[in-house]
Amino acid sequence: MGQSFDYNLLMQYDLCLPWYWEYDADFVRFVRNACTENSLSLWEITPGNLLDSTTALYLGHTTFRTLLHRGQGEARFHPIPRWAKEHGARRINPVEVSAWSEDKATMHLELISRGLHTPYTILLAPFVEQPVIPQLDLKPLGEHFVIKPSNGGGGEGVILGASSVREILQARLEFPEQKYLIQAHVTPCKLEGRPAWFRIFYAHGETYPCWWDVDTHVYANVTAEEEARYELSRLREITQRIASICRLDWFSTEIARTDEFIVVDYVNDEIDTRVQSRALDGVPDDVMENIARQLVLIAKEKQ
Repeated sequence: MGQSFDYNLLMQYDLCLPWYWEYDADFVRFVRNACTENSLSLWEITPGNLLDSTTALYLGHTTFRTLLHRGQGEARFHPIPRWAKEHGARRINPVEVSAWSEDKATMHLELISRGLHTPYTILLAPFVEQPVIPQLDLKPLGEHFVIKPSNGGGGEGVILGASSVREILQARLEFPEQKYLIQAHVTPCKLEGRPAWFRIFYAHGETYPCWWDVDTHVYANVTAEEEARYELSRLREITQRIASICRLDWFSTEIARTDEFIVVDYVNDEIDTRVQSRALDGVPDDVMENIARQLVLIAKEKQ
């Protein structure tokens, strides 16, 4: 897959896609196909061609107009988004916007200020800033509650079924530089025996609502018939409002339906792109393919 470079030539690509995670392969294939459909050039940067690619980029021999970065978490890929920022390339989900929107404490305040419903929440300062917290009234949280650090994804540091102040105090030590959210459990209603818990994907103006099982993490598309029968169009409306707040090009959010629609997990932009045809708990293939198409349209607009 690696490209070799003639450093005497200038090449400009429409879209640059750095990636290294093997499970991104289907998503990359969808992006590749969408680029072909839109007559866009794609530059894939992988560990195999990273050195040559970065060298060509910084010498000005190879450039790109739009960046779709899947190299997060790998320091060796960091020069690529840095170059994009310094040279004014269109960055899909810029890192500084992602960092702001993934702070759950910040998003909690942003969402409620815009009239969106969230679980009852107590916000706590980081341990390093406030080692001793004021006395807490846990009664509004119910018998059991959830403890969450304000940053990070994939459930890291999240404690379900907590019931005491001691658990809260102990949890704050795990990530002492982070704020913490203490949240009431949300129990969704059932729609013909099915828990009304949803994960909705957003990509460049489009929304893709899915049923999501909180125990098995298995997805199922919300069909047009289900959307009409259960009056689920609010899922799209709420997700669009979240998009206007977080300013990300693509992300997912979790919404549960009780007497009202409650945003449970606010913004996740490090989306697991595994598809359902490869993994039981993967995203439905058609949803991930549509997301890829929408993101490629960003590059087409930049072209």
